[in-house]
Amino acid sequence: MRLTHIYKLQPSAEQVAKMETWLEMLRRHHNYALGQRFDWRRRTRCQIDRCSLVSEPIGDIPENFPGYNFQARELKTTKELFPVYKEIHAEVQQQNLKRLDLSWDRWTKPDKSGKRAGRPKFKKKGQLRSFTFPRINCPKAGVNRIENGLLTLSKIGSMPVIMHRPFPDGFELLTATIVKKADGWYVAISLEDDTVPTAKPIDEIKSAVGIDLGLKSFLVTSNGESVDVQQHYRKTQRHLARQQKKLARKQSSSVNSQKQKPKISLVHQRIGRKRKDFHYNVAHQLVKKYDLIAVEDLNILGLARTRLAKSIYDVAWGKFLAILEAVALRSGVHFVKVNPHSTTVDCSSCKTKVPKTLSVRLHQCPKCGIEIDRDENAAINILHKGLTTLGLTVAACGRLSDYTPNEAGIPNSDVRMLTVYSQN
Repeated sequence: MRLTHIYKLQPSAEQVAKMETWLEMLRRHHNYALGQRFDWRRRTRCQIDRCSLVSEPIGDIPENFPGYNFQARELKTTKELFPVYKEIHAEVQQQNLKRLDLSWDRWTKPDKSGKRAGRPKFKKKGQLRSFTFPRINCPKAGVNRIENGLLTLSKIGSMPVIMHRPFPDGFELLTATIVKKADGWYVAISLEDDTVPTAKPIDEIKSAVGIDLGLKSFLVTSNGESVDVQQHYRKTQRHLARQQKKLARKQSSSVNSQKQKPKISLVHQRIGRKRKDFHYNVAHQLVKKYDLIAVEDLNILGLARTRLAKSIYDVAWGKFLAILEAVALRSGVHFVKVNPHSTTVDCSSCKTKVPKTLSVRLHQCPKCGIEIDRDENAAINILHKGLTTLGLTVAACGRLSDYTPNEAGIPNSDVRMLTVYSQN
């Protein structure tokens, strides 16, 4: 299991200047290496007797593709031509090339589903905001040590660290990434432990819940509970618009514009932190209360192409589900994603299809006569699908009780049944 702990740094003015110089030099080297790959691709895209008669690049064509190994070997030549690169730790430069190689592979090689990432882009000034030391507390490592609230970096020096929480026992320190954010510098320590948390046995599941995500309410559970939408961005967009208007009135690349840009970055950072804190609070409340959590496997990018895009990006369902899954994994709680198809249309009581528009907020079944909120009805259907995924069946729609299969005298090898209360 791998974790990441982020701590605030308190570097001196000299150390800040040196780290900013590192970022700029690494950005230039990243753009050179990316251009080298694009140039090789352009030169070798067709055979030599089928080149364009209009224009073609001249010069020797490299025999091999300039991949990571080729570009890593050229680091020695780069330091001879540009001695300023000797001031940057060698492993940091190698990690910078590995990042480029990873983004290139994601673009050129499809994943298991056949999808590929976007084309790598050249980074403008200030866009590269982090660099990584791949080893900690090792001989000749870039991070010599981190202890007693002090972080020592090779060729940069020692600087205080705000250790707001200690490292967990049994975890090994792997990498350290120095990140420049709107409000200062941070270090992200990657930790790893060979042990993997095991989920609670299915026979011991006593409480389960289905979650329906929405825009009217952030989420509605199969128990009828709901969490209000916070709208972090919409509540701050007027203030953000004023700050952006001030920037638009200033001359580009002027001193005043450079002073205004960090103010806008701080607004965006504050919005993101409020949203992240809200997601973690809701995730921990759900994990502490239930042994099984079933959610929808939403196509968020597809939903964001509608006129509700701003509201969908504001609630950030994708980030919440990723946080909820991580918290559930660490706590040993079952986390199940189900197909959201027809969860809103099907009746949770008799499975009759009851089509309804988005404006209709009440589910009324003409067959069984049940009347409940449409989001709660969808959450119950999500719970049913989640239980079916784990090999469990539901006797009737409603809330799960503490009635377990063993109490009923049913062997564990038989069909597992969770008895539930009726919503009526």
